[in-house]
Amino acid sequence: MRIGVVTFPGSLDDGDAARAVRLAGADAVRLWHGDPDLHNVDAVVLPGGFSYGDYLRCGAIARFAPAMESIIDAARGGLPVLGICNGFQILCEAHLLPGALTRNQHLHFRNRDQWLRVESADTAWTNTFQPGQEILIPVKNGEGCYVADQRTLDALEAEGRVVARYIRGNPNGSQRDIAAVTNEAGNVVGIMPHPEHAVEALTGPSLDGLGFFTSVLRALAGATAGASHAGGHQ
Repeated sequence: MRIGVVTFPGSLDDGDAARAVRLAGADAVRLWHGDPDLHNVDAVVLPGGFSYGDYLRCGAIARFAPAMESIIDAARGGLPVLGICNGFQILCEAHLLPGALTRNQHLHFRNRDQWLRVESADTAWTNTFQPGQEILIPVKNGEGCYVADQRTLDALEAEGRVVARYIRGNPNGSQRDIAAVTNEAGNVVGIMPHPEHAVEALTGPSLDGLGFFTSVLRALAGATAGASHAGGHQ
């Protein structure tokens, strides 16, 4: 499987995301923000960092990058896309996910290991977890406070689209302790903490983040098997 990792001006964690992809067992394909060609990747990761220096709003300029125009179209067609931290902000700016990420309520940058509870294992990026499973991965953000209107929040809850919540403390004031959400189809996930920083025992704090990357490989393998099975009965 080929998983694309996009590099924007100001991306910091694209190398870490690519390493996580390789550790999960896939080929990491580096994608450049100015190139609309996705090079036949099977999924895409939008990494953390400060794309375009976070000018205007976090993710607001990156949303219009040539690569993003292709990713938006492909995501609406079913391509799995994971947005991590700044990538989550970009997905919201691109309207692939609802809501917005705003300044942390306490107005401080927060960098710490954070416990999450996985709420949904029905997405392309979380199917190797169990609902209710508690995982430990780092969080590092200054604009990580997830906000949306009450109608949107209620819809996310009712439709099972809250992917993960902060537990044992909310690091940024996100409404309803939301750390990650998904679109209606379950192929697009945005998460504020950093699973790519929890994939190796050497660096810690756990191996819990690796499940996000192995999940998409399982989802892609299932889709390929399903397509082959359907083709055999035509």
